[in-house]
Amino acid sequence: MFLNILLVLVGLLALLFIYILLKSPGKIEPFPDKSGKLTDSNLSEKTFVSIGGVKQGMFIRSRNVDLPVLLYVHGGPAFPNYFLFDKYKPGLEEYFTVCYWEQRGGGLSYSADVTLQSMNFNQLASDAIEVTNYLRRRFKKEKIYIMAHSGGTPIGLLAVKKSPELFHAYIAMAQITNQKESESIAYNYMLEQFQNSGNQKAVNALKKYPVAESDSAIVSFYKSPGRDQFMHKLGIGSMRNMRSIFWGVFVPVWTCKAYTFMEKINIWKSKFSFLPKTGLITELLDKDFTSIVPVLEVPVYFLSGKYDLTVNAGLSKDYLNKLQAPLKGFYTFNNSAHSPLFEEPLQVKQVLEKDILNGTNNLADK
Repeated sequence: MFLNILLVLVGLLALLFIYILLKSPGKIEPFPDKSGKLTDSNLSEKTFVSIGGVKQGMFIRSRNVDLPVLLYVHGGPAFPNYFLFDKYKPGLEEYFTVCYWEQRGGGLSYSADVTLQSMNFNQLASDAIEVTNYLRRRFKKEKIYIMAHSGGTPIGLLAVKKSPELFHAYIAMAQITNQKESESIAYNYMLEQFQNSGNQKAVNALKKYPVAESDSAIVSFYKSPGRDQFMHKLGIGSMRNMRSIFWGVFVPVWTCKAYTFMEKINIWKSKFSFLPKTGLITELLDKDFTSIVPVLEVPVYFLSGKYDLTVNAGLSKDYLNKLQAPLKGFYTFNNSAHSPLFEEPLQVKQVLEKDILNGTNNLADK
């Protein structure tokens, strides 16, 4: 009996492995124009470039390479989310030639050449500037746009601060400000919600991290698996309607055809083995980016979900109110949590088309 069960389990695992291999050709689909035809103007590629002395990977997609160029800086930091673009197809390529750069130490850019010492925000910002110059040369553009998400926003922010002449505008989705304060707000919210609903198991789990008592408790809370689990359960995590990290993140990585099997292994090897050894999380929680970057010399656009407590939307808005910039706009997405681009893509497209590409802020919150 036991042997039969074991054989069935081995068979199921073998089928799962074969399924994942079939889902891992490591190629992205060709990108036709609006009429469905492939032309010399279309672009859809995975490429590797030496950036900051190490090989770094990126996906570049465009319906027409004459469009403005956009560098997308994913969050984490160093945990790419191209698999979400592959799944939800929010349509940035309708307006831009988009470079989905995967930061050193993560995803396509995970390798033994990346040292722990190089994993800091200044180096990542320097890498972003180097990627920007690569894109400018390749597509013959004087300036490009840059969009950063969550843990990528400190990188984008520092890159634009250092080299504003390279960018048309800075677009931030879930802009990080003082993440230590954001974590404390989220913790207290979750504790209250679970107390009110009578979920004593969740209450007990949260009370293991007395965030009001020490900074180390906040760091431990941030790194705990329960943090993301509880955020998704309450609809304040990656997306308002993403209630499971397993189905919302883990499975889409394994089914994304843009990565080979080993590239997918590297995503998780980086996430669980390499990145925890770096000082990125400590640096993220220690720094108040509102004081580090009080001025930007380009137009600034902040996009935040109403229900986002992963990166507190209220803190982001307060920062933009104080930030000095030639033009700025804050956009609240009323049906989103942490990722309006995937949750309300049509509304994001309106902001891109009517405001950002025109250098205006007419659709911004009043």
